[in-house]
Amino acid sequence: MKLKALLPPRPHGEAGWIGRVLTAGVAIAVLVTARPADAWVWAVLGVTFCVFLVGSMLMASRPYVAFGLLAAVAVCNAVIAGYPQSNALVLVLVAITDIAVIDFKRHGNRPIIAAGLGVAAAYAVSAWLFDQSDSWYFTQLLWAAVLTAFGLNRRQYESQARQTEQLLEQTQLAQSEHARAAALEERGRIARDLHDVLAHSLGALSVQLEVAEALLAERSDTEGALERVRRSRKLAVQGLTEARSAVAALRADEVPELPAALAALAEQHEKDHGTAVRLTVSGHKRLESGVTVALLGAVREALTNAAKHAPGRIVDIRLVYDDGVRVSVRNKGVTSGEGFGLAGMRERLALVGGTLTAGADGDDWLVVAEVE
Repeated sequence: MKLKALLPPRPHGEAGWIGRVLTAGVAIAVLVTARPADAWVWAVLGVTFCVFLVGSMLMASRPYVAFGLLAAVAVCNAVIAGYPQSNALVLVLVAITDIAVIDFKRHGNRPIIAAGLGVAAAYAVSAWLFDQSDSWYFTQLLWAAVLTAFGLNRRQYESQARQTEQLLEQTQLAQSEHARAAALEERGRIARDLHDVLAHSLGALSVQLEVAEALLAERSDTEGALERVRRSRKLAVQGLTEARSAVAALRADEVPELPAALAALAEQHEKDHGTAVRLTVSGHKRLESGVTVALLGAVREALTNAAKHAPGRIVDIRLVYDDGVRVSVRNKGVTSGEGFGLAGMRERLALVGGTLTAGADGDDWLVVAEVE
C-alpha cells in the first residue's frame, strides 16, 4: 500500500470543493427565507453573495484577493444584519469562516484579526442604524467568534494534512535512498569477498607453481612438477567455484555458520598444502552475515600467508565465543607472515566493528581477529 493512501483528503482538492458547494447551498437556503421590506437589501444580498462565490474560488490561488472580497462581504452584510428579516448574518458567518481558513503565510492571523474588528465595528453600526439591543449585538459577536474558531480549526487540520503529506514524501525519499545505499553496500560486500577469495586462491596457486618450478630447475623432477601443476589446476578450479559460491551466498545472504565454514577452510588447506590444521571451537553464537564473512576472510588470508612463509608447518585455529567472537590463527615455528591482504582485512573488520592484530608470539606468528 502506498503511503499517500494513508493521507486525509487534500484540503483544496475534491473534499474542499464539496465543502464550498455545501456552504454555498446553506447560504442560498437561508437567504431564500429572507423577507426584507426594501429592494436595496435584496440587491446588497445578491451582489455580496456573488462576491462571496468568487472569493471562495480564489482562496487557494489568490489568497489576498480572496481575503479582500470575503472581508467586503462580511463587513457589508454585518452593516445590514440589523435590518429586520434580512438574514444577512449567514453571509457574514460563511465569509468570516472562509477568511479564517486562508493560509496567509508570513502575515499569520493578522488579516483574520483585522477582518474580525471590521465585522465587530459593522455590527455596532448596524445596531445603531436599525435600533437593535445590546444583547443582539453581543449575540452577533458570539456567532462570529464561534464560526471564526471553527474556521481556524479547519485551517489547522489542513495545515497538518499538508505537513503529513510532506513528511510522507520525505519518508519515501529516505526509504529510496536507504534502499540505494543498501544496494551499493551489497555490491561492495560482493566485491570485497571476491577479492578475498581470489587472493587466497591465487596465493595458494602461486605457492604450488613456485614448488613446481623449483622441482624442475633444481631436481629435474618432472613427475613431482607435473603433480604440482595438476594441483595448481585444481586450485584454480576451486577458486573459481568459491568465487561463484561467494557471489551466490552474498546475494541470498546465506552465509554458513562460522564453525562449519572454518572447518571446511581448514580441511581444504590440509588437502592443498599437506599441512596439519587444528581447529578448536569454544561456545556458540549466531553472527550477522557481514561479521562471518569478515572473519572468514581474515582466517583465509592468514592461512595463505602461513602456506607462503611456513610450508608444511602446523597451523592452529581457535574460535572463541564470549561477549563477542574471537578467531586466532597461530603458525608454528614462524617469525613473520603478515602480507598485504591482512591490511585489507583490517579495513573489512573495521566496517563491522572488529579489529585485527598480527605479530610474533615467541617463536610463532599469531593473527587475531575479533568483533565485540
